[in-house]
Amino acid sequence: MRLSAALRLRAHSRCPSRAIAAASAAAASRPPTARHRRRAATATMATSSSSSFPVAGIFFLDDFAARQWDDPNYSGTRVPPGSLSKQAFTQAVADAHAGRSGSGGNNPSPSPLVDGYAPFCKHVFVENVLGASVGCLPITDANRALLRSGYTRRRPEELPVLTRWFREADVAPLPEAKWLDVILYSREQLEKEYAAMPTKKKSGDGSGGDGASENAGLQALRALPADCQWGIISVKAQDESFETPMQPITMLRNALGREEGGSGVPIDRQAYEASAAYWDGHAAVVASESPSGE
Repeated sequence: MRLSAALRLRAHSRCPSRAIAAASAAAASRPPTARHRRRAATATMATSSSSSFPVAGIFFLDDFAARQWDDPNYSGTRVPPGSLSKQAFTQAVADAHAGRSGSGGNNPSPSPLVDGYAPFCKHVFVENVLGASVGCLPITDANRALLRSGYTRRRPEELPVLTRWFREADVAPLPEAKWLDVILYSREQLEKEYAAMPTKKKSGDGSGGDGASENAGLQALRALPADCQWGIISVKAQDESFETPMQPITMLRNALGREEGGSGVPIDRQAYEASAAYWDGHAAVVASESPSGE
């Protein structure tokens, strides 16, 4: 997750938030439910590729976001069983960006790329075609005693950090979110991160630690079609149609550099203060006993 640019709130499970004050007026009303559409959705018009990443148009789904389908300990938005597959969701994002209806969505106008906290970060805001529940909750007097904390990490090669969360079983049922904030990193940035952290291999590649297999993720990136330039690195289910702040510890990790699992973007003090103010009153929701990182 990463950061930069003054006078902005940054956000993400891996990306910071932008201009909440300026964008609060844009918090659109809840879009029509997509639950019935997503169940019938199919992944049409997908771009063929020799890469193992799901691909559609200019987008691909990176392994960092794939955890939201595969990891029951993921902290934040998880894709519910029976929802769109990774390929179908990648196609839904491409459809939304192009203003096409399909893959479970209803897109009367194109969903543009919105600038993120750094030049390599963008966002696409789409209706909640996944039927996902909100990934975090406000902390109130009624639920404060249910908060848990501990040191967790997102990947084995990263340093553990202090995290707090709600266990889903303690705060269920969770409301279904109105929007998805689809956070994107440029292909060039992801290649730099894969190269800086060789153990960031493709999930499920069965590597035993040798140098060649450890770079399988970088090889998969380089096998993508030339016009496939934006990787989906996180999906945030939320009620806002604009970016909300990333966690402060994610900003600190970004500042540590790519070798430590960050983006290499230095701390923006104003964005950090805004993030701390937001997360002082919110906590992520985790399906299991403890999360796999912040």
